[in-house]
Amino acid sequence: MRSDRPPFANLSLERAIELRWTLRDIQTDRLTLMPASDDDLNVLTELGLVEFQDGVPVVTSAGLAVVEPTQEVESTTELAPSNSED
Repeated sequence: MRSDRPPFANLSLERAIELRWTLRDIQTDRLTLMPASDDDLNVLTELGLVEFQDGVPVVTSAGLAVVEPTQEVESTTELAPSNSED
């Protein structure tokens, strides 16, 4: 079941920041330096932001969208025609 709401909408700001950092740590393979907690991994898996491949957490495309949001403003903003008079 997918929602248009941000995945961390029901969490406190502090918890959302922690989970976003965990996603970044997984994405950049920093878990050997600072392993993610089982609780963080469970929440991220339930939200569909992380999946396990061969026992290793991997950020899903939905997780990438959270970590690296696209610049939607650029794609939805139309440029006004130039009215320059030479």
